[in-house]
Amino acid sequence: MEDNLLSSVRSVVFKQSDSLEGTCTKIEGYDFNAGVDYSKLLKSMVSTGFQASNLGDAIHVVNQMLDWRLSYETPAEDCSEEERDEEYRKSVKCKVFLGFTSNLISSGVRDTVRYLAEHRMVDVVVTTAGGIEEDLIKCLAATYKGDFYLSGAHLRSKGLNRIGNLLVPNENYCKFEDWIIPIFDQMLKEQNSENVLWTPSKVIARLGKEINNESSYLYWAYKNYIPVFCPGLTDGSLGDMLYFHSFRNPGLIIDIVQDIRAMNGEAIHANPGKTGMIILGGGMPKHHICNANMMRNGADYAVFINTAQEFDGSDSGARPDEAVSWGKIRGSAQTVKVHCDATIAFPLLVAETFAAKMNKRL
Repeated sequence: MEDNLLSSVRSVVFKQSDSLEGTCTKIEGYDFNAGVDYSKLLKSMVSTGFQASNLGDAIHVVNQMLDWRLSYETPAEDCSEEERDEEYRKSVKCKVFLGFTSNLISSGVRDTVRYLAEHRMVDVVVTTAGGIEEDLIKCLAATYKGDFYLSGAHLRSKGLNRIGNLLVPNENYCKFEDWIIPIFDQMLKEQNSENVLWTPSKVIARLGKEINNESSYLYWAYKNYIPVFCPGLTDGSLGDMLYFHSFRNPGLIIDIVQDIRAMNGEAIHANPGKTGMIILGGGMPKHHICNANMMRNGADYAVFINTAQEFDGSDSGARPDEAVSWGKIRGSAQTVKVHCDATIAFPLLVAETFAAKMNKRL
């Protein structure tokens, strides 16, 4: 009886396994005995486990996004003659939507975004008001490293604003006001004398032109005809400046309806190509890109990088599969969410995708 009991226990503890050989990636990390090779280190992430594997998967998805051409697909029976042309099919790429929150432009990730805009590696940008103004302000004055635990009351008495562990002197915004108000005056003049219809994206392009500074991603977006959308243009210092300007020189009108037509059109008219989304953080940029892609029955690739959780029902924390249920991402899409601070993950991702492809071309 004791032998039968022992046999029963052993059968439970040592339950026979199905084989994973050849069907799953074997977990192993980078071997530093081979020296320090950062490209190989990043390639090893996919087999490291946890969020390192998610980052490795994100690198793979972005590379698939960048490599795709219409010529990889079988022509549809009802496609046009142009769409049957092989050279045309080779020229049709995936349209890349990049979204990010303002804190990332406050951080050094601004320089990574600037690199992508400078080399026209993304097609559409969506951000918040802070993601616009912080880029411009950094051309006028510096942001500094501080500490997460500095006293708010003490910083306020010194005229210093804290963004996480970054410090922005309040005088930076005074310089911003001095720079931008004359531009608003000129825009109002053009509205009245030339019937210019200003939209948020047109305002942003104008500011990119006026800043005329190669450290600015908005300057490069303007130079390379990359539309930058910001449906919440008034939610930040830009809104403060528009507020003050409305008393000083009233009448400037910014039409958001034309921009939603333009933004949705970027997704709709991507056909017969595919679309891909790279979204850093959550909030409005994430939803705005996803919602536009709903107009074409969903994006084909999606990479989310943020630390938000889904358990409170927020869109910021939602995994890609939730967007599939809304038709914002296709059920057949390649997707991944990296649960990580984007200031860590995004530069590493760019190094092994956009930048690696650029270096191969040089």
